[in-house]
Amino acid sequence: MSLKVALQMDPIASVNINADSTFRIALEAQARGHSLFYYTPDKLAFVEGRVMARGFDIELRREIGNHVSFGPEKEVDLSDFDVVWLRQDPPFDMGYITTTHLLEMIHPKTLVVNDPFWVRNSPEKLLVLRFPELTPPTAIARDLATIRDFKNRHGDIILKPLYGNGGAGVFRLDPNDRNLSSLHELFTGISREPMIVQKFLPAVSKGDKRVILVDGEPVGAINRVPQAGETRSNMHVGGRPEQIGLTERDLEICRTIGPVLKEKGQVFVGIDVIGDWLTEINVTSPTGIQELERFDGINTAEKIWQVIEAKRK
Repeated sequence: MSLKVALQMDPIASVNINADSTFRIALEAQARGHSLFYYTPDKLAFVEGRVMARGFDIELRREIGNHVSFGPEKEVDLSDFDVVWLRQDPPFDMGYITTTHLLEMIHPKTLVVNDPFWVRNSPEKLLVLRFPELTPPTAIARDLATIRDFKNRHGDIILKPLYGNGGAGVFRLDPNDRNLSSLHELFTGISREPMIVQKFLPAVSKGDKRVILVDGEPVGAINRVPQAGETRSNMHVGGRPEQIGLTERDLEICRTIGPVLKEKGQVFVGIDVIGDWLTEINVTSPTGIQELERFDGINTAEKIWQVIEAKRK
């Protein structure tokens, strides 16, 4: 089976080929005989009833500094493709949301991964709210009094943007902190969106586990350990990846959420688990598969393509 595959992603020339999950997924596709077309989200357009993209046929290599070759620029009708990957990084803003509306017009005749309707309706920090028994105490609010009441109840909290990513704008406010009002002014001054607050989990000092699921089934995990003196464990801000296995609690979480993810067409998902608690369900552009492959020899990209190829049959 040879599939025509389009990749909607951030600029491919600048990715870290030893860490980027989209690059690994695309490299696996190429090895399986699928053709690759690449474009950035700003080159996606709706034109007189057709969903179009302007980009390039590409060929990939695992060679640092020489990892991609581009064909001539051309415009394509995405309905002519078998698969389109929705893989640009957040922020989950109106630009991102608009791409999900456009790609929804060609799905499922063209298989869009992950399903754009449910990506739009299941952002990372909101889908977890469906599973309160799995999550730490959480509030979504813009009102300062509501957030202050939450802090008074729980003492030590994490405050962060609801639609942020990569650890940006994440603050820990311990019982002695006096900055809540100032941070609220900062957040509300630059955004109209609510914030998310969660009870601080001390277990984060031992790591924030990223569990990878493919079509609702767990395939493995990596641990992301924060730097000394740092609350955030995201690898974007210096978190250190470590090998780790899946616990019975991890599997319990996956058994609970996995069927929902599969039903909603979320083929590639990364969830975040701190201690015994689920904190995020990442469906927009999850990462971690290259680290998992190095640590445990698990070829997640192969498993992803096996699912997609079965769907295309």
